[in-house]
Amino acid sequence: MGSVTASTTAQPTLRVAAFCGSLRKDSWHRGLIRAAEELCEESIPGLRIDHVDISGLPMVNPDLETDGGEGFPPPVEALRERVRAADCFLFASPEYNYSVTASLKNALDWASRGKRNCWADRAAAIVCAGGDFGGARASLHLRQIGVFLDLHFINKPELHIRAFAEPPKFDEEGNLIDAVTRERLKKVLLSLQALALRLQHNKDD
Repeated sequence: MGSVTASTTAQPTLRVAAFCGSLRKDSWHRGLIRAAEELCEESIPGLRIDHVDISGLPMVNPDLETDGGEGFPPPVEALRERVRAADCFLFASPEYNYSVTASLKNALDWASRGKRNCWADRAAAIVCAGGDFGGARASLHLRQIGVFLDLHFINKPELHIRAFAEPPKFDEEGNLIDAVTRERLKKVLLSLQALALRLQHNKDD
């Protein structure tokens, strides 16, 4: 949807709220977010990754809401504040049963509750790692969820990693070690940056 290059001249720093759909400490998807952080620090001026931990969220339950559905438990309020403060989003999404994980769906639902959908009208990108299809079915389902949330996903490039293919893409601690995949991730981040800047420019016009 956006170009894979972005001008760095007088460019604002965009905050990328990053969400890992896996709760495993050594998850490949946590490794992808770490690699994104490193790439932004090393070679992508104007992007800063903010990894939002979703492991402590309660499951969505309207009984936990107060003030007519506008008050939320403290962990949920913290999530919603960080989503609202973000300029764009990066989802590192495993595939469970052809879909996104329950933990990621729970975070998506909490930040869309109440009168204000916190996700609306911002750019997003998805990166997945998995078996033969590299998490592509989870990516497709996340895009479908994003339609209602009013997210604008980049379409190119996509990053669906066949994690068991040779050469190895990750080490035993979930770190991304494949140089080719790292370069592909960089192109995703540049495309996300370009789309986020374009959406902001359109709002200002």
